[in-house]
Amino acid sequence: MEYLLRDELDALGAQAHEALAGVRFEGTLEHAYLACLHSRLASRVLLPLAAFDAPDNDALYEGARAIDWSRHFAPDASLAIDAVVSQSAIHHSRYAMLRVKDAIVDQCREQSGTRPDIAIERPAIRLNLRVHRDRATLSLDLSGEPLHRRGWRRDQGEAPLKENLAAAMLLRARWPEIHANGGALLDPMCGSGTLLIEGALMAADVAAGLRRTHFGFFAWRGHDAALWQRLHDDAQARAQEGLRALRPCFFGADHAPLMIEIAKRNAQDAGVSGFLQLHKRDVAHVQRPEGCTTGLVITNPPYGERMGERGELPALYRTFGQRLREDFAGWRAAVLVAAAEPGEPDPAHALGLRIDKRYALYNGAIACHLLVSGIDDGERPARERKPLSAGGEMVRNRMQKNLRNLRKYLARESVDCFRVYDADLPEYAAAIDVYRGVPGRENEPPLASRVRRTPSVDESQTWLHVQEYAAPASVDAEAARVRLRDLVHAAGEALDVPRARIALKTRRRGKGGSKYGRFDEARGGKLIVQEGGLEFEVDLFSHLDSGLFLDHRLVRARLRELAGGKRFLNLFAYTGSASVYAAAGGAAETVSVDLSATYLEWASRNLARNGFGGSAHRLAQADAQEFVRAGRGRYGLIYVDPPTFSNSSRATDFDVQRDHVALLEACGERLDRDGAIVFSNNARRFRLDEDALAPGFVIEDIGRASIPPDFARRPNIHGCWLLRPRR
Repeated sequence: MEYLLRDELDALGAQAHEALAGVRFEGTLEHAYLACLHSRLASRVLLPLAAFDAPDNDALYEGARAIDWSRHFAPDASLAIDAVVSQSAIHHSRYAMLRVKDAIVDQCREQSGTRPDIAIERPAIRLNLRVHRDRATLSLDLSGEPLHRRGWRRDQGEAPLKENLAAAMLLRARWPEIHANGGALLDPMCGSGTLLIEGALMAADVAAGLRRTHFGFFAWRGHDAALWQRLHDDAQARAQEGLRALRPCFFGADHAPLMIEIAKRNAQDAGVSGFLQLHKRDVAHVQRPEGCTTGLVITNPPYGERMGERGELPALYRTFGQRLREDFAGWRAAVLVAAAEPGEPDPAHALGLRIDKRYALYNGAIACHLLVSGIDDGERPARERKPLSAGGEMVRNRMQKNLRNLRKYLARESVDCFRVYDADLPEYAAAIDVYRGVPGRENEPPLASRVRRTPSVDESQTWLHVQEYAAPASVDAEAARVRLRDLVHAAGEALDVPRARIALKTRRRGKGGSKYGRFDEARGGKLIVQEGGLEFEVDLFSHLDSGLFLDHRLVRARLRELAGGKRFLNLFAYTGSASVYAAAGGAAETVSVDLSATYLEWASRNLARNGFGGSAHRLAQADAQEFVRAGRGRYGLIYVDPPTFSNSSRATDFDVQRDHVALLEACGERLDRDGAIVFSNNARRFRLDEDALAPGFVIEDIGRASIPPDFARRPNIHGCWLLRPRR
């Protein structure tokens, strides 16, 4: 919703920039009032009052007490504080809230002899505390209570839809455009009527907050009552004009009589009951409203989390999709469905519609997709896939089993890119990785100078990277080709990914151990994926490797933990993902060294995409061995992830088994006394020469702890060691 909210605020005259799970904007007090009054998408509007370092609870207390609270509210005003802490020495949000409360109460008591009362429900003043990476921000909540509470909802059903989510659905489905062209709005599973009421208020230009009786700035001493009254009066006049011109083109149905009654009462309280027609009707009998040739069918059907069972939903979706195809040709459809769990069928298939857009949204804590489709003339059944062979079914079943085993880990750690299969069945020898992201834009400007975006997710969300290990010469070439075809088919079935989004590469071992690959014809551009809250560019089709080594996910996380305040050296930097993690961990400086100009340009884009640019993050095109031996500065953290071997004409020959001791000793010469080296490599037969390294280093083998759960089937995929200098 960030992009929608940014555009909405821009339309109000504010200078808005999307951020992670929100939008920042600049403007006058009038812009803040307009956001509270007119925003259909925002949940809260926060006015930052102060930001300060808070490495511990005492610093948090002193920072909060340093603010002159008498400028903001009366000492006897009721008060509430919302607190969120993350990645900080302060761990408990409730204790952080209590320390800020104590600071405010102590100051008020010292200045006036009175103290504010703490109120949970509708306090006069609500503050917001955010502590992130030991930096505290205290803000005044101008909204007071969530803005989705419009002031008209009297009752709700068992699984209510928040009003701001309903507004986002309507905007993504282009309802304002459809209404301007004379279209109608129909919700065949309307529940308490939220989508219909929001659609009517949107069409009539009724400000979202016009019926609210409370805002968080009413008791704020910076409140301009005259300005607020003028803006409110203007919104009231616009609403009256819009309602006079509104057409009665809103239709709703539900199988439950109680929900129809609730929807009628809510519509009456919202002032739009005269424009809605509501009927008790099952979705199997939904029909086009008489006299309406075009419009939008939009709904939030049950999806098994709060009501019923997920297993019952495909039949409901099939019935609904059939009615749409039969009676709503030329209309547009938008359906909010729960995101399919790994291994579960996509609800879009049951609907049988061609999905034009797929947007990722959250209904509370439930991950959802808004499926938007133009309804074709006549029936258009979903294309049937060819049946799998017996071997293909085994591969598909194994992948689905792996997905079920990984589900909790992937959800808990928010992992979007992972390995789902690694030659689990010997006859089908391949590694299959899942990448979830969005296509990168050509000539996209660097993000170092603006807030990093979180892209909206469209239909091209999930891609597969299939790396086949070539069969030995003893295996019939035609049999190998058939197995490869079955493998790709099974992967697409298991993860519901079309062939166009599956990158296929065959790895073979050539003379001297060199690897080369047979690639698919490049049909996809760059893909932008997320890992650890950071963004990375990957290329699944044009390079042997994608640009992000997924088995090193936990190694990168360890680097972020170790990097705070240190100079970081990344040898054999590849696409710079380790440097991005170190920068995100607070590294004072990063230096990325690689011989390839292509990879260094890629690393530069990754750094810029995450807001890390300038002289603090340098790139050096050089032989990593020569660079570290040249003695260029000292570092608090060095990451060494060399290839197994290299015989480039531009660099000294390198063999990781033969040369790792000399390389690590050279790194030790460049290391601060309290520094550390993280050394990893993927050579399967590699043995660290601890005897040779022991005089200079304390060595900790962290290899097993650095293997993510999705690579547990191949625990020797890489080795990893932490080396610290002996004192």
